[in-house]
Amino acid sequence: MHAIVVSAQGGPEVLEYVERPDPAPGEGEVVVDVAASGVNFIDIYHRSGAYPLDLPAVIGSEGAGVVSAVGDGVRDVAVGDTVAWANILGSYAEKAVVRAERVVPVPEGVSAEVAAATMLQGMTAHYLTHSTHEVREGDHVLVHAGAGGMGQLLIQLAKLRGAKVYTTVSSAEKEKLARAAGADEVLRYENFAEALRGKIDVVYDGVGAATFDGGLEVLRPRGLMALYGAASGPVPPLDPQRLNRSGSLFLTRPTLTHYIASREELSWRASDLFEWIASGQLTINVSQRYALADAQQAHEDLAARRTTGKLLLIP
Repeated sequence: MHAIVVSAQGGPEVLEYVERPDPAPGEGEVVVDVAASGVNFIDIYHRSGAYPLDLPAVIGSEGAGVVSAVGDGVRDVAVGDTVAWANILGSYAEKAVVRAERVVPVPEGVSAEVAAATMLQGMTAHYLTHSTHEVREGDHVLVHAGAGGMGQLLIQLAKLRGAKVYTTVSSAEKEKLARAAGADEVLRYENFAEALRGKIDVVYDGVGAATFDGGLEVLRPRGLMALYGAASGPVPPLDPQRLNRSGSLFLTRPTLTHYIASREELSWRASDLFEWIASGQLTINVSQRYALADAQQAHEDLAARRTTGKLLLIP
């Protein structure tokens, strides 16, 4: 099989398209013929060294495809099943090995490509709006980077729960995408803090350094900042007294791993998403597809914020 391997951490140039032996499943594992792999910022962190890896490593953290082999002890997954997964390293490949307990079935009416595009960002949007802060009808929510894959999902899920959604974008073209996702008000980054000061119940921030200070300013007393990413760079250390002075604010740095740790939570989040997709309540915007061999270009485009929606690698 072919896979994208990182032998030394660094820029996109360290992504190598190489041949590797076809994998065999161990006990409790399945081998999946990958139909599509999602491209995410966590892949850039793994590649660059922001999140250290044991090298060499096949990177990529989500995907979907058809099971081609099962290991001993696997009872709930069979050869021929279409399945999807997230937070499983090794997904930039033609074949992936995944523990059977960490795959979810993809129902009829949802394609493998859409499933691959849904798992990591979709379940992140689910836990942010259903668990980190349980969005309620009438909440005022700020979603940064509303035209991106995460932003569009957060807007849609917050609207499903009855919130008024504000979002930030950098251009008129991206504003159209955010409004199409359901945003009530769309602002530019340079003026969002002044326009929204003291109005917001929860801020969902995957941008990081460039938006964090303004995000704290827009929160109401006892509001919540959910900092789930750092696309513009890490946030500097913070004196907790600042949260006190700004209105007894809450600050959390959540990650998907802790919100799908149990099989029950994993199944709940994935099944909700697939149900909403099949019923037309949730739209997954796959904006670009790249050949697996073109992973370098996909990383360059994502890091430069030249893209909107979801990026997929197609083996």
